[in-house]
Amino acid sequence: MMTDTTPTTDMDGERPDTAAQRTAVRERYSRIATESSSCCGDTSSRSEPATDRSKKIGYSNDDLDAVDGNANLNLGCGNPTAIASLEEGDTILDLGSGGGFDCFLAAREVGTAGHVIGVDMTPEMVEKARENVESNDTPNVEFRLGEIEHLPVADESVDAILSNCVINLSPDKPQVFREAHRVLRPGGRFAISDVVLTTELPADLQADPASIATCVGGAASVPTLEAMLTEAGFTDVSIESKADSDEFIRKWDDERDLSDYIVAATIEGEKPATNPQS
Repeated sequence: MMTDTTPTTDMDGERPDTAAQRTAVRERYSRIATESSSCCGDTSSRSEPATDRSKKIGYSNDDLDAVDGNANLNLGCGNPTAIASLEEGDTILDLGSGGGFDCFLAAREVGTAGHVIGVDMTPEMVEKARENVESNDTPNVEFRLGEIEHLPVADESVDAILSNCVINLSPDKPQVFREAHRVLRPGGRFAISDVVLTTELPADLQADPASIATCVGGAASVPTLEAMLTEAGFTDVSIESKADSDEFIRKWDDERDLSDYIVAATIEGEKPATNPQS
């Protein structure tokens, strides 16, 4: 069964309301931050070395060696920094930054002239990430407490957005994408690793707060995500599934193969360089 203690199915069998979803996610990631457990209900977390799990989702030995401390909490389903084409001097925003692992990798790419901002809604995660700044000697990285639906970031101040298996947790994904569009500079881009639906989830998974908090119950289909991103104003949207992700996704639940329903994917797009309405 899923390795989580969050209460399960909603009494009426329907998807939990927004408040219940946020509570389940915040409580789970608070525990992860303080207990250093893994995310996504990974039942292999006690037997498989963390470096092996990280390599399976796309990180290299160089990536793993580059970051000190306990920033790598194995909270992802991909490596967004590998697809983001980050440049020297860029300002980068990481949605749901956790312990800061992807932020510290991004800091290597943007250099001292660049700036990296991590946003996370869990106070314990933000505290952990801030502690990791000193051990990684990255004064150009900062972490802010906030929800990804209401980013504590100024309009048109960011060159690129990263996120790693976080947007599926949001109960209001269209608002996440509107906020991402708001904070990106014209010509800015996003590179996201996340899970997407390949078929409809069973009703019990959709209604289970634990399933939502473990990166399953809140996943959306590719057509749904494409529509959300287009409506938010993004262009050149590309969503590419990772065929080999079933290798780690099937370990997220002891009782059923979740790769029958979801797959890891890279999600990319751009904010137009000019506003067509101007």
